[in-house]
Amino acid sequence: MSSLLNALAISSSGMEAQATRLRHVSENIANADTPGYRRKIASFESVANFGSDIGQVRSGPVQLDQSTREMVFDPAHPLADATGHYEGSNVDLIVEVADARQAQRSYEANLKMFDQARQMTSSVLELLRR
Repeated sequence: MSSLLNALAISSSGMEAQATRLRHVSENIANADTPGYRRKIASFESVANFGSDIGQVRSGPVQLDQSTREMVFDPAHPLADATGHYEGSNVDLIVEVADARQAQRSYEANLKMFDQARQMTSSVLELLRR
């Protein structure tokens, strides 16, 4: 029975981590046209539970993408320098859509695992009641 409960804990931690990742992707998409915005990258780290060997995961600290931002020429923009350029964002919408799809699929896989473990736990409890 404890292994089924461990499966529930593992899959729920995966869903929480992917939900955080999806939130960062949506923030990146929302700020794609914000001048000077740096893309947020979600990182994951394993959770060490003392006395237990289950492999849970959680979202780690947010990292900012250090790739170069494109220089946009618009002399009328308030952030433009003497040459008429300002730094745009380094968000690539195609990359963000791909990351969103990957996070969605990972979330769905964890949800199916959670549902399967829940059904198995219910079946075991039903058998024990008889």
